Amino acid sequence: MFNSLLKPNNAAAVVLISMSTSAFAASDTYELSPEVAIEVLPAGENYSPWVGRDFPQRPLFGDTHLHTSLSFDAISFGTTVTPEMAYRFTKGEEVRSSTGVPAKLGRPLDFVVIADHSELIGTMGAVKAGIPELMSDPTVRGWHENLMAGGEEALKPYLDIVELTNKGEDIPAVLSTEKFFRSTWEDVINAADDHNEPGVFTAFIGYEWSSNDAGNNLHRVVIHRGDADDAKQYLPVSSEESPNPEDLWERLDAYQERTGDQVLAIAHNGNLSNGKMFEMVEYDGSPISAAWAERRARLEPLYEATQIKGDGETHPFLSPTDEFADFETWDIGNLDLSVPKTPEMLPHEYARSALKLGLSIEKAVGINPYKFGLIGSTDSHTGLPAIAEDNFFGKLPSVEPSAQRMERDMLAFGDLSYKATDTAASGYAAVWALKNTRESIFDAMQRRETYATTGPRMMVRLFGGWEFTEEDAANRRPANVGYRKGVPMGGNLFPNAEAEAPTFLVGALKDPIGANLDRYQIIKGWLDADGELHEQVYDVAWSGDRVPGEDGKLPLVGNTVDVQSANFLNTIGATELVGVWEDPDFNPEEPAFYYGRVLEIPTPRWPAYDAKYFNVDVPEGTRMVLQERAYTSPIWYTPE
Repeated sequence: MFNSLLKPNNAAAVVLISMSTSAFAASDTYELSPEVAIEVLPAGENYSPWVGRDFPQRPLFGDTHLHTSLSFDAISFGTTVTPEMAYRFTKGEEVRSSTGVPAKLGRPLDFVVIADHSELIGTMGAVKAGIPELMSDPTVRGWHENLMAGGEEALKPYLDIVELTNKGEDIPAVLSTEKFFRSTWEDVINAADDHNEPGVFTAFIGYEWSSNDAGNNLHRVVIHRGDADDAKQYLPVSSEESPNPEDLWERLDAYQERTGDQVLAIAHNGNLSNGKMFEMVEYDGSPISAAWAERRARLEPLYEATQIKGDGETHPFLSPTDEFADFETWDIGNLDLSVPKTPEMLPHEYARSALKLGLSIEKAVGINPYKFGLIGSTDSHTGLPAIAEDNFFGKLPSVEPSAQRMERDMLAFGDLSYKATDTAASGYAAVWALKNTRESIFDAMQRRETYATTGPRMMVRLFGGWEFTEEDAANRRPANVGYRKGVPMGGNLFPNAEAEAPTFLVGALKDPIGANLDRYQIIKGWLDADGELHEQVYDVAWSGDRVPGEDGKLPLVGNTVDVQSANFLNTIGATELVGVWEDPDFNPEEPAFYYGRVLEIPTPRWPAYDAKYFNVDVPEGTRMVLQERAYTSPIWYTPE
């Protein structure tokens, strides 16, 4: 049999096979015939490099924060896209937007969480439909008339509800009946299960808990790991019951204990919380306890670091030496602009600062409540997670693509407003999961093996360890060595007596249809012996032959953007970046975290595409160029 596989002249050959049976000693050679020798390789070293790879092979991209016409605010804004339409769109089908514009994604997403507000979920649709039992309340009847009138008049129900919430007053009791709540929740659950296709597309069961205490955004998206049988055993938690996140956590823990299902909550939009998202005290002002820190860290393993309402990595006030800190910055005030922003609020709103504060809290109580991974998502209220710069459907129907949208306010409160041109075409969640299933993606989220992207689907790796060398950066399969010698993003490092400093293996591959890459940076934060917090940005890998200057800064990559034609050239930058970096400022006694930031070369911002397509002028002061980016989850170092 073996001879039949050889050359006709019966020349000797060596066949390599992998043997795991103990009867064959590793690397022995056994003569089966004069013509054939079989070399036995060590156990587990297969010829095929893909055999036994039990770690994630590629990132999955999705949106964990999408609203449809079931959200009370979305329907007031004019959203007509239903969950059914949103699922079809996310899977790659063409639909019509709420303003009648044909819409389609360039590439389908791998997963989605339709996260409509649990507060009044589906109820405003019943109000608009004029359900008789609701019309008995004069306020609700007036809202029905507002919704039917459309336009600005339809915004009145939303603004009224915001005002009632901010004053701590109750909404009309007729809207809080369990009948509408349960019926809509079961429809949400059934739609998610109907569209969930394990191995192909994941539709999570989820919702948004939307605390707006005094106008401060403390929203969380709640995601279920399980299916309909579990989720139907309770009703989504509503902030109408309590605006306190601790009460949400208590309800979620009770649900998990009762059903065996698992849930997690994703905090988002800290930049509109006016310093409330990452406070140094509990909700009632008492000192943070170990129990509080444990529960938050366990139930909130991720933070939404970028979305349409601004980027939340850091702020130039907090990171004055970071030349890339001022990116899609929103810092006017809280969600309804009732209280202006002040500098002392900022440290408690942004991801980088919160990660540093977590180190201080851990030193005090033994547990880090802000030990979270990073993701992005859209928070679109159009039902359409379309956030490519040249395919941006905006936050609300009023700012969907049109010749007029750049002149509009996205939302106005009194004399203050959020401008349409200030909205960011961002972002997506990238997850390193073994499979495209609810269970696998959820598990990856829990272990924080995730990263945020402002839109492009670049592939980003980060591994930390004590033994990475320059040779590892030359490996064409860096994940092989990364998982073998270290921990991935979201992981933990502990002291190693034999190593002087931790080493990090970084890698990034450009979006196949996107822009080239400028640089890969590592951001370090640490707590010194005096209790002072620090941060530093390090350039680790970059394109071209640039050399850092005397100030340590790497020169800019350049700019090929032609704003008038809304075009750029990929003649600068790199298609991939790989490197190994050792912390030059490491102190084994200081707790620290490290996360990656990958920047693309400059590209046109969405207003440039609008100006070209609609042939309109751009409002003065509008930003026209940006550098898209990705943020990895951190790797933490904890002293013994």
